[in-house]
Amino acid sequence: MQDTPDALPDLPPSLRFLKGLVIVLMITMIVGVITVVGLLVTRMPDGNARPLLPAAVSLPDGLVAEAVTAGKGWFAVVTTDQQILVFGPDGALVQQVRIGATPAP
Repeated sequence: MQDTPDALPDLPPSLRFLKGLVIVLMITMIVGVITVVGLLVTRMPDGNARPLLPAAVSLPDGLVAEAVTAGKGWFAVVTTDQQILVFGPDGALVQQVRIGATPAP
């Protein structure tokens, strides 16, 4: 009195083709995710890297630093009296820019 068949019937050809496509898609997605994660891990810059700044920087008399930013080969200090002081990698003052509000027309 066994009602279950011993062997499962074969799938129709269209479903076998669809099953093959799903398996190929799954393998492609797995390889893609592994590739993206691998590239992100190997190509990410070091998160702890800091710009190279000189040991000491002397601001002109009476100026107080408010913010600092850095680029390749330079860094800038924004002062409380609305000036931007651009320094070279050796700490020498390269440029001084005054920030002013534009007058209303």
